[in-house]
Amino acid sequence: MANLASSFVLWLSMLLYVCSVNVMPKWVAGRSNNFYDFKVQTKRVTKLCNTKEMVVINGKFPGPIVYAEEGENIIVKVINETPYNITIHWHGVWQRLSCWYDGPSYITQCPIQGGQSFTYNFTMVNQKGTFFWHAHVSWLRATVYGALVVYPKSGVPYPFKYPYEEHIILLGEYWVEDVVKLERSTLASGGNPPPSDAYTINGQPGPNYNCSQHDVYKINVVPGKTYLLRLIHAGINMENFFAIANHKLTIVEADAEYTKPFTTDRVMLGPGQTMNVLVTTDQPIGRYSMAMGPYMSARGVSFQNISSIAYFQYLGAVPNSLFLPAKLPSFNDNLAVKSVMDGLRSLNTSNVPKQIDANLFITIGLNVQKCHSNTPKQNCLGLNNGVMAASMNNVSFVKPKISLLEAYYKKINGSYTEDFPGAPLKFYDFVNGAPNNAPNNTESLTGTRTKVLEYGTRVQIILQNTGTVSIDNHPIHFHGYSFNVVGYGSGNYNPRTANFNLVDPPYMNTIGVPVGGWAAIRFIADNPGVWFMHCHLDAHQSWGLSTAFIVKNGKGESETLPPPPVGLPLC
Repeated sequence: MANLASSFVLWLSMLLYVCSVNVMPKWVAGRSNNFYDFKVQTKRVTKLCNTKEMVVINGKFPGPIVYAEEGENIIVKVINETPYNITIHWHGVWQRLSCWYDGPSYITQCPIQGGQSFTYNFTMVNQKGTFFWHAHVSWLRATVYGALVVYPKSGVPYPFKYPYEEHIILLGEYWVEDVVKLERSTLASGGNPPPSDAYTINGQPGPNYNCSQHDVYKINVVPGKTYLLRLIHAGINMENFFAIANHKLTIVEADAEYTKPFTTDRVMLGPGQTMNVLVTTDQPIGRYSMAMGPYMSARGVSFQNISSIAYFQYLGAVPNSLFLPAKLPSFNDNLAVKSVMDGLRSLNTSNVPKQIDANLFITIGLNVQKCHSNTPKQNCLGLNNGVMAASMNNVSFVKPKISLLEAYYKKINGSYTEDFPGAPLKFYDFVNGAPNNAPNNTESLTGTRTKVLEYGTRVQIILQNTGTVSIDNHPIHFHGYSFNVVGYGSGNYNPRTANFNLVDPPYMNTIGVPVGGWAAIRFIADNPGVWFMHCHLDAHQSWGLSTAFIVKNGKGESETLPPPPVGLPLC
């Protein structure tokens, strides 16, 4: 009788759950326009035993989900009710002929100042999948972010079995300190940023942290079903592993592009990367952990080593029961990262550029500038009493005082130059033979240097990691484009021995350039405008690990950037 009663309770709970759960998004398919109001506000939030004011959208942390369908128009009016500057970047969206709405501050627009508003208006041209939006000014991305989910056109199925449910998993970082002050104090110190106080899953740190026993995100699941999890890394200074205890993850999409299914025990996402995984509930009824832990490939850098935990809880599990812990790789397990990258193959195998018109070689890494401060104990806390910096081809990018796109479009002189080098000034053993006695011989040049590309140029870029200060895995994001990752490897790039995949390489917008290694990407410059390329670790971006590409107009209206929209913010 006891077994019969417990079976009845399980059946009843499952019935009530299935009847009550809202498995479909609050979104109506078939609309040509999707309108949203984003009110940028400050909100008092209590976490980790502390209360602070932080910047959020519409009072939510994480912010609201934006839904659309492939080919639809998205219109978002951003109203800034805070004293902080703000912009919103639509991460992974190509912005075909809509570069003005891309969002990076001082690259495609001036920030939206307090009391002002700006309306973003763009179309999801030939794009679908998991994207996200985030602030692209100072380090406000730590609290201002949310998911952007674009479904296939009506009637077009997924290239895999339709999941029972879909869930969005936003990975983030949380600081007790105000993040705007955190950026300022970090840059003023000349040293490294402090580690975050917690990792978060959908804004919740989980039970491993102080005062967080009940600040836990939870997914209730039904046995014997397959779930689609849309993983989004919105953190700012750390890369992270993700796993679910006793469950396999089957990757079916990376950076909003379908992949051939690849099954693994865990994945690693860097800031800016998204990944869709299928999870089948084929384990005994219980409570399992979804865990987010650190991946830190650099040496001598402090980081948060406590994992964030969420619950993957089967219906029928005993409430508040102990959870089965997930097994995460060690924090410096480079092989675990490589094994997942090795398994990524694009589902669509067309459009890989076979012929190349422009072959660029770009070194990426950290620098140490010499101390010129009168108060070195406060302002020169970098390696060997220097000031930390970062660069591409030994040029630390400096953001201009006005929008780069506006300066280019209106032919305003003096804001930038067009001389970003297509290769380093000299070649040597970038990984092992670099001058590591910082700050000697690690000084980078500074400037707002851009690279100009003719419309239609078929481009290959070799991104070479350097060990000048410390080898590190750098998540490099390219605005306005996705690219084929045709090759990657360890050590120095050697064209004679490098293996390229020109058949089914993954098609991504953010690539983790391997620690002490290289990655080769290819794309066609067919989207006119000014496009930012940068490390998505915000500390590195603030130090100058970025550059900008100017893609000229082609022929005719369909290859020409329209004029700036009415209401574009002024600097």
